[in-house]
Amino acid sequence: MTTTSPETSPAATPVGSPVVEVRKVTAGYLPGVNILNSCSLIANQGELIGIIGPNGAGKSTLLKAIFGLVKVRDGDVLLQGENITGLKANKLVSKGVGFVPQTNNVFPTLTIRENLEMGLFQKPKGIKERLAFVTEIFPELGKRLGQRAGSLSGGERQMVAMSRALMMGPHILLLDEPSAGLSPVRQDEAFLRVKEINRAGVTTIMVEQNARRCLQICDRGYVLDQGRDSYTGTGRELLNDPKVISLYLGTLGEE
Repeated sequence: MTTTSPETSPAATPVGSPVVEVRKVTAGYLPGVNILNSCSLIANQGELIGIIGPNGAGKSTLLKAIFGLVKVRDGDVLLQGENITGLKANKLVSKGVGFVPQTNNVFPTLTIRENLEMGLFQKPKGIKERLAFVTEIFPELGKRLGQRAGSLSGGERQMVAMSRALMMGPHILLLDEPSAGLSPVRQDEAFLRVKEINRAGVTTIMVEQNARRCLQICDRGYVLDQGRDSYTGTGRELLNDPKVISLYLGTLGEE
């Protein structure tokens, strides 16, 4: 099976209610320099979407454009049909968008509990219910709520960061390379946690350098190249597509 371009692929057609739609977005950090070039993406209710591609393709920029951290020069970002293009991060959090950056994603001087409480600062009355939810997914955190985040390993910090983003009960969770810098064992744990979060009902968009592992667990994937969505399909389709293997996965896709 050969995966076609996003415009013609059957997998690009929404099969449920869209949570996030990125419509031909052009965006960048510097005036006149675009990182994203008419990039499109759809995440339907309950889906786990994986975004892969070479370094500099615009993967993290796409997440930041959705989360209002990069100026969108053209195109639109919709959340459950509402245009949220250019809204500030605090407004997006209140509307149900969670974002976990790759680095500097915890408050190291605060305890785990305090980090999680920071994720719920807009709705502090729901702390008990949300703590119960996130510690069910991350039970090891529930046993160490008094420990300072700065003393945690990289994998443990990633758990805290994801848990904090879940505290507001987001409609969509944006993950920027959750396995970056982790040991192979910790990487596997991170991917398992992402899958658990998604199974708990949280629509998820994940950017990953570990392309093979990402495609193994995602429902659908997008391959970005030079700021454009070059290929899309189910995770399995992309993992076995000769063009995607040749251009982006190498021998990894054949393992």
